[in-house]
Amino acid sequence: MNGVAGRASGWVRIGVLALLWGSTFLWIELALDALSPVQVTFSRCVLGSAALLVACRSSRLRLPGDRRVWGRVLVAAFFCNALPFALFSFGQQSVDSGVAGVLSATTPLWSLVIGVVVGSERGLRPARLGGLVLGFTGVVLIFAPWRATESGGWAALAILVAAASYAVGFVVMGRYLVGRGTPTLSLSAAQLVAATALTAPTLPAGGLTPVEIGPITLVAVVILGVVSTGVTFHLTYRNIAAEGATNTATVGYLLPVVSVALGVVVLDEDFGLRIALGMAVVLLGVGLVRRQVRPPRPETAPAPAPAPAVSAVPRAPAAPSRRRGTPPPGAGSRTG
Repeated sequence: MNGVAGRASGWVRIGVLALLWGSTFLWIELALDALSPVQVTFSRCVLGSAALLVACRSSRLRLPGDRRVWGRVLVAAFFCNALPFALFSFGQQSVDSGVAGVLSATTPLWSLVIGVVVGSERGLRPARLGGLVLGFTGVVLIFAPWRATESGGWAALAILVAAASYAVGFVVMGRYLVGRGTPTLSLSAAQLVAATALTAPTLPAGGLTPVEIGPITLVAVVILGVVSTGVTFHLTYRNIAAEGATNTATVGYLLPVVSVALGVVVLDEDFGLRIALGMAVVLLGVGLVRRQVRPPRPETAPAPAPAPAVSAVPRAPAAPSRRRGTPPPGAGSRTG
């Protein structure tokens, strides 16, 4: 029962994470209506770190105190927060939110390649590798590059680099931060604080211009920072601790499903057979990638050999040992 409950909770985490993460692209696009890419990046880092600091305070947890931990947090914050956040904000100036979610779905492939290179992924099973390929096939069906009239150019490339940067950040978090005694809530809060510090120097590059924020933009920025950054990032940390970096990266294959669904519901986009088939293939691929390996059954120990039968014939008593210099029995001294 514990194994079934663990797998069920894992799927719940993946589903919630995919929903929150997949909606990020919609909130970014709404925020870009009034803010610059630098302002979007900085505001989501500030609001996300503030939300997690409040959560740490309420849970009576402190940020890490070890300098070595902070050094690793700084590296993870660059690859998993500061760099991809900026690239997504830049890319979505020219790329639609749904397409951005599809391009971001390449994170599992990058994560698998990096995991194999650094040695964190060993003994890759054919079913798992096939799941990754199948998931990528579903992404291609949804994206339909043969129907695209405009690729997005540098904007699309920026989003692909952001997806690869996520994969690097996941590996750093999984190998050097998770499972070393620091609570995941403290780690996630510290990492977003570090990301805020990394993005602050970029504010002079278009981040200090005055803006007029309407109600829709304000709601989008708050949800993007508190929910889609703070809560989502903490769930990402928890999932890495529970299932590893590569399994967590497979959430990326669900992002197109969420982003396309939001496009249909919110933006009234078309939903045809091709998109439905692509979503089904994506879900099947994720199921194969997340398939657990059953532990081998213990081999039956061979039956012990039967003990040798004890003979019923009594053994003759052993002859008494003679001391040196003692004559044999019956040998007396002769008289002449």
